[in-house]
Amino acid sequence: MKSVDEHLAVILDTIEELPPFAQQILDAHGCALCEDVVATFDLPQFDNSAMDGYAVRAEDVVGATEDDPIVLPVVGDVAAGIEKVLAVAPGLALRIMTGAPIPHGADTVVPVEWTDGGVAKVAVYHGAEAGRFIRRRGEDVVVGQHLAGPGTVIDAKQIAVLTASGRDRVRVRPKPRVVVLSTGSELREPGQSLGQGQIYDSNSYTLAAAVKETGAIVYRVGVVPDDSRKFMDVLEDQLVRADLVVTSGGVSMGAYDIVKQVLGQLGTVEFTTVAMQPGMPQGFGVVGEDRTPIFTLPGNPVGAYVSFQLFVKPALRKMLGLTPYVTPMVSATAVQGWRSSPDKRQFTRVEYSIGSDGAGRVTPVSGPGSHLVGGLSRANALAVVPEDTTEVSPGDTVDVMLLDAR
Repeated sequence: MKSVDEHLAVILDTIEELPPFAQQILDAHGCALCEDVVATFDLPQFDNSAMDGYAVRAEDVVGATEDDPIVLPVVGDVAAGIEKVLAVAPGLALRIMTGAPIPHGADTVVPVEWTDGGVAKVAVYHGAEAGRFIRRRGEDVVVGQHLAGPGTVIDAKQIAVLTASGRDRVRVRPKPRVVVLSTGSELREPGQSLGQGQIYDSNSYTLAAAVKETGAIVYRVGVVPDDSRKFMDVLEDQLVRADLVVTSGGVSMGAYDIVKQVLGQLGTVEFTTVAMQPGMPQGFGVVGEDRTPIFTLPGNPVGAYVSFQLFVKPALRKMLGLTPYVTPMVSATAVQGWRSSPDKRQFTRVEYSIGSDGAGRVTPVSGPGSHLVGGLSRANALAVVPEDTTEVSPGDTVDVMLLDAR
């Protein structure tokens, strides 16, 4: 048997980052930047009003109160987006909108809430010191400032500064296109009626969702029966749009394990047993003229899901150019004990929480069976038990992989 680390090392040695290219800014969401972005102008680009109100000289409204307001003539409006350059003379006011440029001569903005809201003239009830409610040019970003660099994940916050700085395209690694399919003549689509011995296909849906959560593009093919020719036909059809393929089922030692039978003859996919629970039977290699990576995961749903987290997710993160490839571990204390199989690394479904003392703790949510999807649905983490440990006792410290980590 291979160790988990040995199998993962083979995978990461094979997987390559996807080549970057310029994409529209929204299409780049969730991707890793592959260039340095430097501001070509200041933000804000000009002094502008932070409030709806009146642009005035601060000295003209000194001492204004509700009992003794200062009344100024209003000589015009300054709207956001105005291109005309305006000025305000001493003793006068211009009505100004949020985001509008500060007119020449004005050095403060009196919010409309501090006035009677007049149009021809305005009664000011509260003075504003010089510079109040003015957004200064370059107070956010200055020309030449480094905004983002290689490896930065483009999220909504990054899009805010990039688009405000005029960028509509950025150079990023594209999202991998992942084809997901399940094999098994016993499988039926959810919503269909079941016959004797038939079950619903949950694996392709689960794996497709996991692919999306990793940030890749998914094409869920659905169920392929235990027929070698049909499996090969479907695979060949799908390779034209795949950067990576994930199958589940058909990789054990049974007479109808067609994935192993078909791909094993190609000589480019290695089927092995990994010292882990759940998910021992694993396959990985490349197929087709473009040598597309393919993962053949076990058919038991929990084994397939855990295998995705351990092997497929790191591969996708490498293709995306995201680091670290492997989800970092955190430490937690076991609230309850459980047993672990000898000579295998066990990934126990647990509920992870943080106590009032700030320390992490875990509680098992189901047994070790690879078919127990009810327990999987209640888990938010996997407790990792080493190969040489056969029992976890209450109070023991364990390493934990958080399933919601991005």
